[in-house]
Amino acid sequence: MDFKEGQVVLSLKGHDKGELFAVKEIANGKVLICDGKSRKLEKPKAKNVRHVALTEVTLEKDSMATNRKLRKTLNKIANPGG
Repeated sequence: MDFKEGQVVLSLKGHDKGELFAVKEIANGKVLICDGKSRKLEKPKAKNVRHVALTEVTLEKDSMATNRKLRKTLNKIANPGG
């Protein structure tokens, strides 16, 4: 799997299972993910690449400018109708 900054991933393991996150960076076989709420851009969570699934969505740099924008964007992806 090739992860890139801004890709949206789904957590498959852990207490955050089933939640959407954005990839902030990739380091040492782990991805640093954030959602703007429980995991802010300033303190991303390191997660094993085997514990996340790629989605087809990639965020623009602007969507990851602030925690608020990131939360709103991920919420729109998770709940497209409302």
